[in-house]
Amino acid sequence: MSATGTALVLRRGRFSALVERRTLVFTAVMLVLLLALGLTALCYGDGWTSPARVFAALSGQRGGPNVMIREWQLPRVLAAVVFGAALGTAGAVFQNVTRNPLGSPDVIGLDAGAYTGALVAITVLSGTPARLTAGSVLGGLVAAALVYLLAMRGGVSGLRLIVIGIAVNAMLTAVNSWIVLRAELEVAIAAVGWSAGSLNGLGWEQVRIPFCVIAVLLAALVTRAPALHQAALGTEVAVGTGVRTESLQVQLVVIGVGCTATVTAAAGPIVFVALAAPQIGRRLARTSGIGLLPAALTGAVLLQSADLIAQLLLSPVSLPVGVVTTAIGGCYLIWLLSKEVRSG
Repeated sequence: MSATGTALVLRRGRFSALVERRTLVFTAVMLVLLLALGLTALCYGDGWTSPARVFAALSGQRGGPNVMIREWQLPRVLAAVVFGAALGTAGAVFQNVTRNPLGSPDVIGLDAGAYTGALVAITVLSGTPARLTAGSVLGGLVAAALVYLLAMRGGVSGLRLIVIGIAVNAMLTAVNSWIVLRAELEVAIAAVGWSAGSLNGLGWEQVRIPFCVIAVLLAALVTRAPALHQAALGTEVAVGTGVRTESLQVQLVVIGVGCTATVTAAAGPIVFVALAAPQIGRRLARTSGIGLLPAALTGAVLLQSADLIAQLLLSPVSLPVGVVTTAIGGCYLIWLLSKEVRSG
C-alpha cells in the first residue's frame, strides 16, 4: 500500500487499485455505524437484552433468549443489511443508466412490476417461496422491458425513461389493486399486508435463498463495475475504450431488476431506499459520480435504521419497515425535486 496525494494505491501481487482516502474513511465510518445499529437491534427484542448476553448468544451458548437472538433477531438484522445494500446498489445502477437522480426501481415501475409478478404467484400459483421469487424477477424484467421498449420510440434518454417509467408504474399499481380485489379474502389480506414491505417474521429459512441470489448478482455486478465507470464518463469515451454500451445496459438492468425483485419476493416492496441511498452516499463520500459501494453501504444503513425505528416507534407493536422508508423517502423526494427546480 502506498499513498499518492489524496488517494491510496492498494497492491497485492499483480492486483492494484487506486482508492481515495475519503472513500476509505466513509467506508470505515459506515461499517462502524452498521455494527452499532446491528448490535442495538439485537439487544432490542421483546425487551432490552444486554450486549454481553447478545455476544454470549452469538458465541453459541444455549438458552431461551439466546435461541431467539440467533434464530429470529439475527436473520432480521442481516436481512436489513443485505436487502438495504441490494436496494442501494440497484438504485445506483439505474441512476447511472438513466443519468438522473430520479432513476430508481420504485419510481420507474420495476418495484410495481415485481409486485405484480409476486401477486400472480400468490393468487394463481399457490405462492411457494421459489415461485414467489421467480414471479417477482419475471415481473420486474417484463416491466423493465416494457419501459425500455416504449422509451426507444423517440430515442432513449434518461428523462424519457423516467417519465414513461412513472406512467408504467401508475398502470401497474392499478393492475395490482385489481388483482388484490379479485383475490379470495384470506389471500387479499395477506397480499395487502405483505405489500407494505416488512422484515417482521423473517427467519433463516426465508432469507437463505435471497441472500445467495443477491450475493451472485452483486458478484456479477463487481465484474461489470469498470465498464460501468467508463460508461459514466460518456458514451463516446466508453465506446472508445471498448465498452459495448447497449450490451452493458442490458446486463446492468437484469442485475438491478434481480436485486430489487429478490428483495420484493422476500420482504415485499420496500420503497425509496433505492431512490435515496445512491444520492446520499454520493454526497457523504463526496464522489464525482454515483458509486456502487457508497450506495450499498448507505442503503444498508438506511434500511437498518428504518427497521429499528419501525420496532421502537409503537413498541411493542412492530411496524412494517416500508411505512418508515415511505415517510423518510417522501421527505427526501420533496427535497430532491425542489433542488432540481432551483438548479433548473
